[in-house]
Amino acid sequence: MRRVRDNGLSLVFGALFVLALAGQSLAGWLESNERLQQHGLPPDTFGAFVTSSEFVVDVAENWQSEFLQFFLFITATIWFVQRGSPESKKPGDEGPGSDRDQLVGEHARDDSPAWAQARGIRQTIFSNSLLIVMGTVFVLSWLAQSLAGTVVLNAENAEHGLAPLTWLDYLATPDFWNRTLQTGSPSSSRSGR
Repeated sequence: MRRVRDNGLSLVFGALFVLALAGQSLAGWLESNERLQQHGLPPDTFGAFVTSSEFVVDVAENWQSEFLQFFLFITATIWFVQRGSPESKKPGDEGPGSDRDQLVGEHARDDSPAWAQARGIRQTIFSNSLLIVMGTVFVLSWLAQSLAGTVVLNAENAEHGLAPLTWLDYLATPDFWNRTLQTGSPSSSRSGR
């Protein structure tokens, strides 16, 4: 029980993540099968849908938006303040803070992680680890969204007798930029497949 209590926040958010992903997959599968039925096509199995580019592009698009917002919020709260906001530093405390404030280097406590006690590149990585993780997840979700989006758009193009696009060609399309710049829920696929 101690492990559950000590890791409660991670467990709750992990469970919420799984439930949200399950909900998105179920709703997307039902919507996709409804579209297929409207076009007189047989329905997909749930397994076929969750391994499809259509599902991957919608999930990646959603993650891309969320992790970009996290990354920008974390970065902004380093340099900008908002008087009265509990998420903000106090006016005058802008910037990354000193080693003493961050408890790194010679100011690290005995129970601090080894990288907090280190110097040089390891301390820099440790001090920026949250930004690095959020930025990495954003870039990877952007890459996944662009690759899966290429597959989805090429499937739509094939239905209409149009030539397939390369990944680089897809990056210049309105479809890619519409998906990339969305900040809410995933867009519906336009094809009946």
